[in-house]
Amino acid sequence: MPVPLTTPAFGHATLADCEREQIHLAGSIQPHGILLAVKEPDNIVIQASTNAAVFLNTGSVVGRPLRDLGGDLALQILPHLNSPLHLAPMTLRCTAGAPPRRVDCTLHRPSNGGLIVELEPATKTTNIAPALDSAFHRITSASSLLGLCDETATIFREIAGYDRVMVYRFDEDGHGEVLSERRRPDLEAFLGNRYPASDIPQIARRLYERNRVRLLVDVNYTPVPLQPRISPLNGRDLDMSLSCLRSMSPIHQKYLQNMGVGATLVCSLMVSGRLWGLIACHHYEPRFVPFDIRAAGEALAETCAIRIAALESFAQSQSELVVRRLEQRLVEAVSRDGEWQAALFDGSQSLLQPLGASGAALLFEGQVTTAGDVPSTQRIRDLAAWLDRRRNTPGAAPEGLTATSSLTLDEPSFADIRSIASGLIAAPLSASEGEYLLWFRPEQVRTVTWGGDPLKAVIIGDDPSDLSPRRSFAKWHQLVEGKSEPWSSAELASARVVSETVADVALQLRSVRMVIAQDQLATISAQVLRSEQPVIIADVEGRILLMNEAFEQQLRASHPHIPYLRDLGSYCTAPAEFRANLDDLMRNKRSWRGELTLTGGASPQRPLMVRADPVIAPYDRVLGFVLIFSDLTERKTAEAARARFQEEIDGARRPTLRLDQSASLIYKELAASTVENAQLAALEVTHGAQAGSMPEMLESIRNSTTRTLEILEHLVWYRSQSEE
Repeated sequence: MPVPLTTPAFGHATLADCEREQIHLAGSIQPHGILLAVKEPDNIVIQASTNAAVFLNTGSVVGRPLRDLGGDLALQILPHLNSPLHLAPMTLRCTAGAPPRRVDCTLHRPSNGGLIVELEPATKTTNIAPALDSAFHRITSASSLLGLCDETATIFREIAGYDRVMVYRFDEDGHGEVLSERRRPDLEAFLGNRYPASDIPQIARRLYERNRVRLLVDVNYTPVPLQPRISPLNGRDLDMSLSCLRSMSPIHQKYLQNMGVGATLVCSLMVSGRLWGLIACHHYEPRFVPFDIRAAGEALAETCAIRIAALESFAQSQSELVVRRLEQRLVEAVSRDGEWQAALFDGSQSLLQPLGASGAALLFEGQVTTAGDVPSTQRIRDLAAWLDRRRNTPGAAPEGLTATSSLTLDEPSFADIRSIASGLIAAPLSASEGEYLLWFRPEQVRTVTWGGDPLKAVIIGDDPSDLSPRRSFAKWHQLVEGKSEPWSSAELASARVVSETVADVALQLRSVRMVIAQDQLATISAQVLRSEQPVIIADVEGRILLMNEAFEQQLRASHPHIPYLRDLGSYCTAPAEFRANLDDLMRNKRSWRGELTLTGGASPQRPLMVRADPVIAPYDRVLGFVLIFSDLTERKTAEAARARFQEEIDGARRPTLRLDQSASLIYKELAASTVENAQLAALEVTHGAQAGSMPEMLESIRNSTTRTLEILEHLVWYRSQSEE
């Protein structure tokens, strides 16, 4: 019987179960500020950190309305209570206490009800707008990922003043790597170090996605508990996910103490809706950073994330240029002499370079064609048989790419080819067994430098309090064998485009053969009929010889027999245009590339791309016509997303807070830089991303831009208010 998983309360986790520690239910805060939980609408304090009375120089605050706590606290927060405080906190400057003193007040609403008011001592504000504007331009001008990370680390160290700033990226397994670092000269370098995924539990990663700036003022602080611990509103622990003062997990504290760190500031890098990495700032003594610097850091992190998305899309677009040239060469080869395999491998770098592969193999109609460094022909056939078995396994995932960087670890029977083929991408070319396009990467025996031994995670002494994460952060080197360099998302996208093109060309060739060679009809037509891509084949008179099931599914469930191509016009939203293009194809032997929309079927208005070609024999004799269709739904959705993005981004820069003339001018300058960065990123995403992922990426950029503008507007308003 399996042992049930435990969900340890905050402060009661061990390293064995810290992955599930309820760190958002801390029940305590850092001592540099106070927290008040308020019941609405009468705004009575029902929970407070135990340092609240001293901070406000008053008696017990629980049970008292906010208006009794001195200053203009209650009056200042009133206009903001209708804001979406459950999504993002709001910070303003006000006065509180006896006698009243200036404080920074941060408001948010937790998931389980009530209003949270957090107060910190106010500090003198600085005019950070010029530095921010310059920083935005420096980030936008970065032309490479590493250059961007270096610039970002430099900017954060200049603005926030920490001893060490690291830009940290997560890999596909959740492990982190320090891509860039700026530090005091006397500090040990962490650049290039890797840290295991277990260092940041999943629950902490989810909090990084919600609360994107986390400040720890003093690693050795004594937590200040909430009183009472349980919320009177619902009888549960207070959800502190969005709290800026929330206590850190004791295990995380111990981790930082082991590193000798005194204070931290961490900003999340969210790219296309996922936690791409972190900007981690370390100081070696306690350090308090005021709200305006934290807000600037959040805005810079969002701007950096937008630029990362743009650079990754641009790199993908460069690979796709090579892929498109390869596609054109294949199409021309089929049109010229019906032979495309030689064109695929003519100048093999165009097949290998977009994926960074060292070798490739095509298995098609029993033949094996190769380029670069590949296993023996027999071992390639063994790979195809293994892939066939995986596809035919009950419950197997739908057909698509198979990609691995550890083939010989996944399937030990291929251990003999690991030096050549530890990395594999396999794309099926048809529904038939044994037809694949394969790419290979060699084993990359390498030494990975970890920040401490990731396998030596726990030290336990006689005293349970001696339980701690890895105490030694000296560099620890691990020899990695049996793996290749991982395939990136851009490389997988390139593989998908190339394989789809090859599959299309193969399908087209088979369609042509069906018209030319009747004796091959049974074999070749089966391939066409089973294809997932809609196909129609007609003779020279336009009489339909074959309409595969994939095309039938585009039509109404019940329809009469369609004998001729012209009869398809009645199923199009623009029948006259369809027939005009068809007449041009048949009379003038001109290929037709265009769009049409069919009515009926599962999707009443499904846009399709049509590629129609005459099949021409020697002496310019037309034998028939092949029409292949592609679904344009994703492309149309992407076009709509581009138009919607431009419309929404144009309206996003209008301020929602009341700004005076000076503040409005500052905001407009900062907003212009932000929108310029967003539009540049959107342009690069539009040219680099796949159509299916483009709406999500544009929405991510729009969200980041909107968030950045809100932060900047809030920051400018806050500063103008502070100068009154």
